Amino acid sequence: MEVAGLSLLARSVAALAPHVDEVVVALPEGWTLPADVPARAIVGGQTRQDSVRLLLEATGAEAVLVHDAARPFLPAEVVRAVLAAAWEVGAATAALPVADTLVRAAPGQTWGDLTPREGLWAVQTPQGFRRRVLREAHARAQADAHAATDDAGLVARLGGRVALVPGDARLFKVTAPGDLALATALAAVWDAK
Repeated sequence: MEVAGLSLLARSVAALAPHVDEVVVALPEGWTLPADVPARAIVGGQTRQDSVRLLLEATGAEAVLVHDAARPFLPAEVVRAVLAAAWEVGAATAALPVADTLVRAAPGQTWGDLTPREGLWAVQTPQGFRRRVLREAHARAQADAHAATDDAGLVARLGGRVALVPGDARLFKVTAPGDLALATALAAVWDAK
């Protein structure tokens, strides 16, 4: 998927590359990395979790960042803050305090229980880890047949501390047509800087 002439992957790699020694991406079997994307590609797994585990095996880095290419507008200050917190604590994630009112739907898509938003954070990526911390979390999840959609959650599941680093509203995930329209508008400003 492209936004203003650049793929989401190319945008994400360009944002990460200045801060790391190497960018490694997991691609579906049969896909190839475009020549203009400065990264190394491996074949991913059946799930996101499998792909991250394979990425961990493909690198010897002491610290790693896990980032969703679907979040292409990644400010440098967020990358730096997540990396610093990961070195200090062992695991960190970009996140934003929840600002919206939250309600659990009742049957029939009607208003159910109100969930207080105080203390709730919306988790984003990048997530940063000391590699050994994340490898251990993935190994335990695999041994327990525990499926997760979030790597920081795997570390927290083992009782590990995960620092919440202030994220950025521009780090929204491009997954629906409305997101693509918003990303196209943001790209005009982002690319001008």
